[in-house]
Amino acid sequence: MEAETLIRAEDKQKGDEDKPKASEPGSSRDGGQKEPAQEQGKARDAKPAPERKRIRNLSEDKRFKLFSGTANPELARRIGEHIGVKVGETKLQRFADGEVFFQLLENVRGVDVFVVQPTCFPVDQHLVELLVMIDALKRASAARITVVVPYYGYARQDRKDRPRVAISAKLIADLLTVAGANRALFVDLHAAQIQGFFNIPVDHLYASPVLVGYFRDLNLPNLMVVSPDPGGIERARFFAQKMGAPLAFVDKRRTDINVAEVMNVVGDVKGKICLVIDDIIDTAGTLVKTVDALLDSGATAVHACASHAVLSGPAIERIAASRLEQLVVTDTIPLREAGQKLPKIKVLSIAGLLGAAIESIHMETSVSSLFS
Repeated sequence: MEAETLIRAEDKQKGDEDKPKASEPGSSRDGGQKEPAQEQGKARDAKPAPERKRIRNLSEDKRFKLFSGTANPELARRIGEHIGVKVGETKLQRFADGEVFFQLLENVRGVDVFVVQPTCFPVDQHLVELLVMIDALKRASAARITVVVPYYGYARQDRKDRPRVAISAKLIADLLTVAGANRALFVDLHAAQIQGFFNIPVDHLYASPVLVGYFRDLNLPNLMVVSPDPGGIERARFFAQKMGAPLAFVDKRRTDINVAEVMNVVGDVKGKICLVIDDIIDTAGTLVKTVDALLDSGATAVHACASHAVLSGPAIERIAASRLEQLVVTDTIPLREAGQKLPKIKVLSIAGLLGAAIESIHMETSVSSLFS
């Protein structure tokens, strides 16, 4: 009986200790329950959960790896320097008949993998390399494979504009998806609607922030931004808004592949320094004709910039012989040796832009701030 009384006394003392004291924060006279007004006030003051915090150096993250094909290893190295990682070790060889052999020399099981490979010249060779790399990563149990394609080959074949032709841009999208890509990152697609060809998430970046910064620093007087064709007006309009400059465009007619005939300049360019904005400079035929048309219409000087310096065939010679002041391009495609020796051509790196996008995708934070 005494033992039972002692146990009840201890239970009562323990219960009294568990009750909140009147002087404790959040306690009240009715047993420690907060006032409804206090609860409502706290709900009003509640803040949304912050985005996942970025790691300053991704080398600390064992679930992240960056790889590169042979198309533009220098760009991949610069991206790695920006985000603080080394490009992963691989073995890529070719058989005597040109067939590609690829092997990963690092474990990627459960890893978030990014593969940098523009499909530039030779386009088909670099495309097959990318497909084989994706397949190897998939079979090595990578958790997610993001293809980083700074230059998307076949992008100019995005619609059926004549009888019995292929929509090759859609075909390439299907190949990348079937090979095992889970996500794609592009820079300045020739047509933005190519994103709709993919059934996987696509991030589409623009090189404009890098190019705009360069020309702002030049501070060219009486500047007018020019689109070399009506299809590029949206791209040129964005550039003109950022530069605070008026806009003009050149009406042209394309008579065949890589052949364009300039018709006339729409806009008053007399006494202006013109800046021609394009996404791709291929044979430079359109660019040179545009420069001539602008100067013949009264422009005092012409500069040009483009995201992708394809510069195939006689492009370098045409630019060298033209009246163009300078051509500014990015390193989405490695510049040919002849182009590197030409003072008229200047290359800006987009490694920082791509590095920031890769970091955001891996950390699942917003990429939209890079679009402007």
